Amino acid sequence: MSTLVFLVEDDDDIREMVRRHLERTGEFQVAAFADGSSFLSACEERWPELVILDLNLPDTDGLTLCRELRNWEATRTVPILMLTARASEADRVTGLEYGADDYLTKPFSIRELAARARALVRRVGWDRGTPDGVYRDSRLEVDAVRFRVAWEGTEVHLTRREFQILWYLVSLGGRIASREQILDAVWGLASAVDARTVDAHIRTLRRKLSDTVIETVIGVGYRFRSKP
Repeated sequence: MSTLVFLVEDDDDIREMVRRHLERTGEFQVAAFADGSSFLSACEERWPELVILDLNLPDTDGLTLCRELRNWEATRTVPILMLTARASEADRVTGLEYGADDYLTKPFSIRELAARARALVRRVGWDRGTPDGVYRDSRLEVDAVRFRVAWEGTEVHLTRREFQILWYLVSLGGRIASREQILDAVWGLASAVDARTVDAHIRTLRRKLSDTVIETVIGVGYRFRSKP
């Protein structure tokens, strides 16, 4: 099933290029808008699963729209990728503080934009398939809402990164994740963290939980091992 993307970009050429490329992947369905008012009207009819938002628009600005989306309950957790020609650190920080999840400056690579879009969709989709964001088996309980982990009935303290790695692997339902995929999902594409950092976090998770909870698939990556 394709991801519904709302693309807000006033430049006709960029808007059409992004729409065409994303839809060509087969992973995205794109509704494109040239201004903020038409975008907001569309949000009242249906909710996007990802928003790609230009900062400079003819009738408003992306920061205002970003704040609107974060104030609406229906779109509060929708991932937002902001596009802008403003490349300063202050501008990037402002965009993130207003609620953007990622920030891409113009000119940009269309392949990088697609990769960042996939990463954002993956991150917000971790809890799909787990009722109310909770996983339970006979040994382990992971509550993503309350940020709580218990092993054999005893609560275990995990750092934020350890929890994110564990939840990501749990949400894959037994599928294997490479170091790079874990790094992408937990630290983000823009991170300069070495992939071996993942190994160190996995070792700590095994020490806090059990050696048997995360399996190493040699030459491929890691897999969560559930137990009935």
